[in-house]
Amino acid sequence: MADNMWEPVCVVGLGAMGGAVAARLAAAGREVVGYDLDEVAVRRAAEAGVTASAGPAEAVTGARTVITSLPDAAAVRAAWCGPGGLVRHAAPGTFAVELSTIDPGTMREIAVPARAAGLRVVDCAVSGGPEEAAAGALALIAGAWEADLRDLEPLLGRIGTSIAHTGDIGTGKVVKLVNNLMSMANVLVAAEAFQIGVAAGVEPERHFDVLSRSGGRSHHFTKRFPWAIAGDFRPRFTVALGEKDLGLGLDLARSVGVPAPAASVARSMYAMAVAEGLAGQDIVALNRLYQRWAERAHE
Repeated sequence: MADNMWEPVCVVGLGAMGGAVAARLAAAGREVVGYDLDEVAVRRAAEAGVTASAGPAEAVTGARTVITSLPDAAAVRAAWCGPGGLVRHAAPGTFAVELSTIDPGTMREIAVPARAAGLRVVDCAVSGGPEEAAAGALALIAGAWEADLRDLEPLLGRIGTSIAHTGDIGTGKVVKLVNNLMSMANVLVAAEAFQIGVAAGVEPERHFDVLSRSGGRSHHFTKRFPWAIAGDFRPRFTVALGEKDLGLGLDLARSVGVPAPAASVARSMYAMAVAEGLAGQDIVALNRLYQRWAERAHE
């Protein structure tokens, strides 16, 4: 299906990710209406060409695609099933696209009344951060009926470079949580191992150069560790969010009866980093945690 550029898109949740998605669509020439409780986020989106709405019901009404990008399951339930939500106010045939990192049970729960109302539901988890969203370079992980995903592909192609169909509603969230379990653990192990090498006398830049071409490297190591070496811990994806997502992953593991001792240790380490005051910094700030411990060991 062709991308109907004249059809308005609504984005509910204009935080770091939702705001970047809304700005990307506006830059691509789409009419984008946005809503968020945070006035700062609304102003930032307006500067990027997004039309601010006075309320969620007004934002949803008239849109042919409604995208939600919200911090937790409770916010998603309210945006979909609350009095001002899209189930009540979006027209039948509207695409309802859920980007948030939430548990698959909630995704399946909200899909039932949405589909009953005639909405075309797409569980669209994302891999990548706000920088990738702004560049239209997200990896999209989608659970949906094939026809719905096929018809939405032109719009999704404006925010992502790949779309992986995982099955029906809820499977997108499952794969996203598993991906984040792997990602958070990768960063943790990399921070620990990297600081062992530095403490043993290898110069950090040279250490990174060699490891980034060696078998132990990972996507997040090559992407994030140059920031750590430069002392740049700005929050592209925060330690607090990492701890939250590890918790969601552990909940998923318990629900299917799979022991997850490695993920449990990883979550404990992220919680320790939060307690050390690193909650609002990028997950690569785990490197700072190990730096501090190394420094204390030599005091």
